[in-house]
Amino acid sequence: MVVNASQGDRRGGARAGGRIATRTNAVVWHDLECGSYSADLPFWRELAGGAGAVLDIGAGTGRVTLDLARRGHRVTALDLDAELLRALRERAAGADVETVCADARAFALDRRDFAVCIAPMQTVQLLGGAAGRLDFLRHARAHLAPGGMLACAIAVEIEPFDCDAGDLGPSPEIARVDGVGYISRATRVHVGRRVVRIERERAVLEGEEPATPVRRAWERDVVELDRVSVAQLQREGREAGLTPAGTRPIPETEEHTASVAVMFRA
Repeated sequence: MVVNASQGDRRGGARAGGRIATRTNAVVWHDLECGSYSADLPFWRELAGGAGAVLDIGAGTGRVTLDLARRGHRVTALDLDAELLRALRERAAGADVETVCADARAFALDRRDFAVCIAPMQTVQLLGGAAGRLDFLRHARAHLAPGGMLACAIAVEIEPFDCDAGDLGPSPEIARVDGVGYISRATRVHVGRRVVRIERERAVLEGEEPATPVRRAWERDVVELDRVSVAQLQREGREAGLTPAGTRPIPETEEHTASVAVMFRA
């Protein structure tokens, strides 16, 4: 998720002096940094509508999958991270959810009659450029029923900032899980010609008060999003055999930039 610096503050403090030696819990970080985002949920609910089967690409721990499943939809959740999908399965107990661990650029499922395929939270900007997006678009089309809908959320207007240079970044995200505190703070967004580089500082905390933590360890997390315009994605969709079907804006929040859902028909 692309963060928004416009409403940030300086909570979170200076950089800590150690580095996490072992891989921290991917589920905790994913939930902390992505799980609370909800500005796009009304659109995905509307798009799913009366659809029977929905394919959620880049499902993570189930932010959108579980929201739709609880509204009666049959959802197949696809993600490359098995740890995130394991958490999703635990949370989906009793819901009509199937999980698939696969690359969005190279998946092949038993069913190919999905009414709706969604790619929320800039998933299509994480596929390694135009070639990766085209591979995904072709595979998505192959799994849609005739007339089925594909919608991909992209961020096109991104505000750069650099906290090390004195810019205001977004507020830190803080959680306590099983007695351990975690804090994540976006510290820099660099908008390049081809990619957007998002840097975060993550820390594991000690102490009872997350607002004034003692940082036990820290790590830098870096994500690079491919820059892509609506027109470019629509051209790639046509090349994949899809028909552009308009766009829908997804509003910004205090902490996250606005995005655009680009829609296609199979």
